[in-house]
Amino acid sequence: MLTPEESTAVALSLRIALMAMICATPFAVAAAYVLARWQFRGKVLFDAIVHLPLLMPPVLTGYALLLLFGRNGPIGHWLESWFGISFAFRWTGAVIAAAVMAFPLFVRSVRLSIEAIPRELDEAAAGLGARPWAKFWHVILPLSFPGIAAGMTLAFAKALGEFGATITFVSNIPGETQTISLAVHTLTQVPGGESGIGRLAIVSILLSLGALIASEWMVRRSAYRRPPE
Repeated sequence: MLTPEESTAVALSLRIALMAMICATPFAVAAAYVLARWQFRGKVLFDAIVHLPLLMPPVLTGYALLLLFGRNGPIGHWLESWFGISFAFRWTGAVIAAAVMAFPLFVRSVRLSIEAIPRELDEAAAGLGARPWAKFWHVILPLSFPGIAAGMTLAFAKALGEFGATITFVSNIPGETQTISLAVHTLTQVPGGESGIGRLAIVSILLSLGALIASEWMVRRSAYRRPPE
């Protein structure tokens, strides 16, 4: 059985991972579509920026978020002054950190799925008079759903296990920002914490497997899934 503190960390991790996945989805799909189908100056730079969180150390990413979204940062100060919204050292900030770290994996999964769709389908839809938005909504999006489902799974799993950017941006506050990963980090510094680490490890594995099963179920339920080769 989990202790109350461990249960709180699990519940908080689930909330943060789900919110990070949901928040990242529209931006990841849009970025993947741009990278897969558009040709423009600066595309290489845009691609590099999208994948920057994978290239930078997570702690440095968290520090960059703190500089931007902290109370003295340009975005954070503006949000707090005008809307009373604060992200630093709060669970909402953990959502941002998790979404940023999961974003490149999400984009890559969706991009590969879109690139696998023959461009002849785009041309056929355009020849039938479909507008770009209608073509994206009725052709590209349904056919790329397996990639989107896989990206959602990757984003959820990555957000669930995010550590470096989270602890740097929002610290390790029990009940507010302490996720499973941060709780495990705390238990490593506590004598006799091995049992708690084991329990949280089992929960993490079960949650990740559950996300994978849910992803497979969504793909199989999709009317547009590709037949097996």
